[in-house]
Amino acid sequence: MQEQRFTKKDWTLFRNKIADWQEAYMDRLGKEYIELLSEDANPSEKFWKLDKRIKEDKKKTGVQLEMRRSDLIYHMISLINEGAIHFEDLEEFSDELKETVSFFVERSFRV
Repeated sequence: MQEQRFTKKDWTLFRNKIADWQEAYMDRLGKEYIELLSEDANPSEKFWKLDKRIKEDKKKTGVQLEMRRSDLIYHMISLINEGAIHFEDLEEFSDELKETVSFFVERSFRV
């Protein structure tokens, strides 16, 4: 993306919302981990399954990200694709940002 497809207000809003989005996402992950550990399986199977899952999850934008303004659109797309947020969470953002994110998310589902 060569031109910015968002406003200064979008960047400020993102910075204000990202921590809450990540906390909610990690809370959901924690509940999924509890379900995994509650499965009827050998302790070692559950342990290694959880270990693999945590290694994968901690790389996700919904868990951690490097705050760079130039990556805002990519972060939003990742958050939606990971299920950390939904389009409804973008209600306060500019139409330009929402259209850009929507375009790329829809393209990623077609591929």
